Amino acid sequence: MDAVRLIVTSRRALAAGGGVPDLLAEVWQAQALAQAIGSRLTLVGPPHLREEATVLSDLAGRGICVLDRPPLDSGEPRAARLTELGDTRACLMHLGGLLGDVGIALVGIACAAEDEATYWSCVEAIDAADEARDRVRDMLRKLADREAASPRREAV
Repeated sequence: MDAVRLIVTSRRALAAGGGVPDLLAEVWQAQALAQAIGSRLTLVGPPHLREEATVLSDLAGRGICVLDRPPLDSGEPRAARLTELGDTRACLMHLGGLLGDVGIALVGIACAAEDEATYWSCVEAIDAADEARDRVRDMLRKLADREAASPRREAV
């Protein structure tokens, strides 16, 4: 499945809300998708984005690990359905939005946490999502810089 379609699916699932376990499962799904997209960009993305893509994948992986929450259903992660990235710019724009949504969801969970372990896990996951979003912004900036530097063709 196309990355943008998977990202949109993840954003809708996060927006649908639910209880804390459901939200944590959706945050986990979103972080797994960000990790998969970062990995895919590292392998087949534009060469000038590969370093940031590797960092993105690592940060999303950190977000997964600190939550230590697999999805509620025992099926495969949504990220396993990723078959193509499509347009790199569109993929990164949507991924940045998803990571912002992840941060917002985690803030809500942290504020309502009844135990310190959940609170601190959320804080660490917020940090990972925020840093991953920064990497996405860096990649978008590099894409824009590359486009601005390339010679423009004028219509004849």
